[in-house]
Amino acid sequence: MSYQKTNDFNHILKGRRSVKDYDTSVKISREEMTEILETATRAPSSVNMQPWRFVIVESDEAKAKLKPLVRFNQNQLATSAAMIAIFGDLKNFEKGEEIYSKAVELGYMPQEVKDDIFQAYTPYYESIPRDKMKDVVLIDGGLVAMQIMLTARAHGYDTNPIGGFEKDQVADALGLDAERYVPVMLLSIGKSNKEGHQSYRLPVEQITEWQ
Repeated sequence: MSYQKTNDFNHILKGRRSVKDYDTSVKISREEMTEILETATRAPSSVNMQPWRFVIVESDEAKAKLKPLVRFNQNQLATSAAMIAIFGDLKNFEKGEEIYSKAVELGYMPQEVKDDIFQAYTPYYESIPRDKMKDVVLIDGGLVAMQIMLTARAHGYDTNPIGGFEKDQVADALGLDAERYVPVMLLSIGKSNKEGHQSYRLPVEQITEWQ
């Protein structure tokens, strides 16, 4: 079942709420979830390496694996159509050749530009320390997570970003290499059971400095 889509930016942005209780009768098809992710992955990333990786947790069996790892977010897990586990791939440069070769093939850039980029960045990616790469994929993962939330809203769904989970266990629980894949966040997604609460935002004057 697909809900009414909207392209109204103000409706999407200002109507977004962090929803913690969902209509359990609502499911999201694989086709629509794929469409949401395809749109969301238009997000920017460092050198366009797109280090985000997703695990869609929707079956009862998969949700059972997450259950002990989300102690303070049980209702989102139980009632949502799915939990989207977002990871950052520390070896994302392995996809670099595919990404840039396809860009050349599609006419997005000339071959010499691709060659220059690889000459400049290959030594960097081959030598960057793990903690530095972790910083990169967490930033990029945050960008795509926000895009997913807004895209989901455009499809008529609601979300809740979750950082309170056992980050040292979630990759193993979902069958991923914990040395390679860094958890960014979990996102619950579904149709809210009731309208989400509004929240106060600090005035721009309090959080901005003009120089």
